[in-house]
Amino acid sequence: MLVALTVIFIVVYGAIALEHPIRIEKSASALFGAGLLWTIYALGEPDHDAIVHQLGETIGSTAGIIFFLMGAMTIVEVIDAHDGFEIITSQIKTKKLTTLMWLVCVVTFFLSAVLDNLTTTIVMVSLIRKLLDEPGDRLLFASLIVIAANAGGAWSPIGDVTTTMLWIGGQITPVQIVKVLFLASLANLLVPLLVVNFRLRGRTFAMPATGGDTDVVTPAFERNVMFALGVAILIMVPAFKAITHLPPFMGILFGLGTLWLVGEVIHRGKQAQERKRLTVAHALTQIDLSSIVFFLGILLAVATLEHTRILAALAAWLDQTIGRTDVIVIVLGLISAVVDNVPLVAASMGMYGMTQYPPDSFLWEFIAYCAGTGGSILIIGSAAGVAAMGLEKIQFIWYMRKISGLALLGYFAGVAIYILQHRLLQ
Repeated sequence: MLVALTVIFIVVYGAIALEHPIRIEKSASALFGAGLLWTIYALGEPDHDAIVHQLGETIGSTAGIIFFLMGAMTIVEVIDAHDGFEIITSQIKTKKLTTLMWLVCVVTFFLSAVLDNLTTTIVMVSLIRKLLDEPGDRLLFASLIVIAANAGGAWSPIGDVTTTMLWIGGQITPVQIVKVLFLASLANLLVPLLVVNFRLRGRTFAMPATGGDTDVVTPAFERNVMFALGVAILIMVPAFKAITHLPPFMGILFGLGTLWLVGEVIHRGKQAQERKRLTVAHALTQIDLSSIVFFLGILLAVATLEHTRILAALAAWLDQTIGRTDVIVIVLGLISAVVDNVPLVAASMGMYGMTQYPPDSFLWEFIAYCAGTGGSILIIGSAAGVAAMGLEKIQFIWYMRKISGLALLGYFAGVAIYILQHRLLQ
């Protein structure tokens, strides 16, 4: 059964990667693969109650991510409907593509540490849609945003779900992880940007022309209120989690409800047709449900590898075969470009004990970096990548040809910086 599950996952992954050549929507492949994997698992496992329990746990954690994604995307759509991003775009005076690239990626890097890499990616990809008219430039910038968001999330205890897992589990402490991973994460971003900067030298950009519904001018008061409230909600989600200990999706849904209520009050005096495009109800129809279904399918599919302990067996095999801790963690980071880094980190947390590796030891810090940034190497290796893939319709093969090499350079640059820093400070 384990061999069958592994083979099916590889075939499904291949179908997703070759979405455009085979002309099968990636969401269909992911959802079909998830259903097939769970069916085979159920038929091959005699303890059906255990499988139902595992599926319930998976649905619970997956639903949390899906609800968070839907809430964040809807808030961004509401801000966009009120022309809120014009507050930012109107302040950008440069016409140089390289200057814009540095501005967007540096903001993404630091914003990801405060929010998280998924929310930051959604916000920043939505922003560049307002700044760039050329589709090729938008694809490039969206891909660089993924690298910047994952790099920024790795050095913050709330920036990436895997770093948060290690923090909650007691393997790392907030101040220490910021101190030891900031330079490595910064190198992870700077190396790709320097290469792209060389390629884009001298190029300029033009903002997209407006038209259609955007001819309707949103009053400044409404635009400012909805923009400020929407951004405040996104920023306050980590604080909500820290104060209430509730999962982030509850904070984003609470915030969405608040935004919805405020919008209803502000627009209550308008005609139905006039207010329709400004409502949260309308924004919900604008989010890309196909991408959300794809995300659901991928998470459910990877969960079978976790529950059948295929990932744990992979980690154990790496330990026996390689032996060196630093090399094992580097390989785990590379593997996280293919499968979700959450179960990989969970398997590592179960495989290595706190007695042997106490809090803030080399192993846990290095896992936080490698698992957090390794997902940038392939577009479906991280939640940020999957979100960007859906928002900008990034092709898997295009990303692998154009971006994966850059992300790999940044990954190993950060690896070198962290190892050198660790040896110097020992």
